Amino acid sequence: MRDSTAFKVAYAFGLRRQEVAMLDSSDFGPNPHMPEFGQFGSVLVRWAKGTKGSGPRRRTVLTTPLFDWVVPVLEGWAGPDGGRRFFPTAARSDAMWPSERADRVSPDTLGAHFKTFRELAEVEGRRGLHSLRHSHTTELIETGYDAAFVQRQLGHLHASTTALYTGVSPDFRQREIQRMIARRLDELGRVGDE
Repeated sequence: MRDSTAFKVAYAFGLRRQEVAMLDSSDFGPNPHMPEFGQFGSVLVRWAKGTKGSGPRRRTVLTTPLFDWVVPVLEGWAGPDGGRRFFPTAARSDAMWPSERADRVSPDTLGAHFKTFRELAEVEGRRGLHSLRHSHTTELIETGYDAAFVQRQLGHLHASTTALYTGVSPDFRQREIQRMIARRLDELGRVGDE
């Protein structure tokens, strides 16, 4: 249950493997603009990928309405009667994903378990845990979230990096073309009316 919950969190917040593994319970907090998400309105990512030669960076990732299903998942895991309490190391560690033998699960363990889940689900290809980050990005873009917002959520310094993560579907591209044509025709119609 720990790993499937960790994978859901990785997907819902677009986190890297290291970022997920290093989460503590105290990293989650409310978003005053979205009180309905309670204690899981945002997550402080303390171990984000840094630039070459620097240490890890920090960023806050907001829970979005698109991925609000993660709130009850987190409540079920981290709550007083949640699954986290079944790990003996949870009493001495704030790690969100405690291990049976260590204070927290390692990024490599999460990666290996993701591979096992992928094989059990008979998903072809060599997709790793990082593919959830790509899917997260694509869903946000296809749903209409602003590209600058998505870039900030992911912690990318450059929009071109975020663009590499986006693999929009042909349907999305077709809808965008239709939307732009309709907007242009509307603009032309208004100019002709003047």
